[in-house]
Amino acid sequence: MAITDDLRQDPALSPRVTVPAKPRFETPLVPRNSIAGSALIAVVAIMTFLASLTTGAAILVGQAAGEWQSDVAREVTIQVVPTAGRDTDAVVDKAAAVARAFPGIADVRVYSKEESGKLLEPWLGSGLSLDELPIPRMIVVRLASGNADMAKLSRQLAEQASGAMLDDHRGWIDRMRAMAGSVVGGGIAILILIVAATVLSVTFATRGAMATNKNVIEVLHLVGAKNGFIASNFQRHFLVMGLQGGAIGGGAAILIFLIAALIGRWTAGSAAGDQGAALFGSFSLGLFGYLAVLGQVVLSAVVTALTSRHTVNRTLEAID
Repeated sequence: MAITDDLRQDPALSPRVTVPAKPRFETPLVPRNSIAGSALIAVVAIMTFLASLTTGAAILVGQAAGEWQSDVAREVTIQVVPTAGRDTDAVVDKAAAVARAFPGIADVRVYSKEESGKLLEPWLGSGLSLDELPIPRMIVVRLASGNADMAKLSRQLAEQASGAMLDDHRGWIDRMRAMAGSVVGGGIAILILIVAATVLSVTFATRGAMATNKNVIEVLHLVGAKNGFIASNFQRHFLVMGLQGGAIGGGAAILIFLIAALIGRWTAGSAAGDQGAALFGSFSLGLFGYLAVLGQVVLSAVVTALTSRHTVNRTLEAID
């Protein structure tokens, strides 16, 4: 009894009972797994896929146009149209001699009358008698460099080989440049529309997430949480979703281009393969193209995160 009384009088002598701490559960401000979040990831994936396809197609067309311009710019043609009272063969020989002696010329090839006629077979068909037609004689001149003075060569031909006309294909080159510029401009316009659609989708998704968590946001305001803290939580959440969607869409686009490149290799030499190679080259984006697609993935994530933060800040400012 005395010991019990002493323990009651001196609490320090009484045994301490340890109460186990309650577990703490840290719940994110924005739920990570939700139907709305999955839908947004799908939207970002689709937008990134379309943007990557557009970028890749513009790069392929630009590369093909550059190859076309390079091939066309390296060659010029000299035409000699047969007319009555003119020795066409003599004019052709003289024009070829002038071209061979001109500086900056790598090779000169003279097409015979039969070879010139075969050039018309894709349009007129084969088996036709072309003897009575004034088929121009062709001389193909390959340039050693792009610095050859075509104006001077044209004057020499006019002086020394009357009837020979020089065609440096400037019209074709200008058309190719205009076509490539139109494709690139159209691609940029499509990318702007895709970014705008992504911004609108993220804006609506952010407002929906804020409406779902309205009570939590109000409590945070009451305990003194700043707008930047709340906006940062939303930004991190939507940045992760943007990266997920962008990786899915960009990866699918890269897979499509790799498959197209393999098909191009398998069909090389066939009619379809030659036509595809003539229009789009080898379907290989190259290092720059794949880096551009990866840039689309990063751009999708950044646009998603920044749009979410901006939407949250504007909504909270309106509440305040």
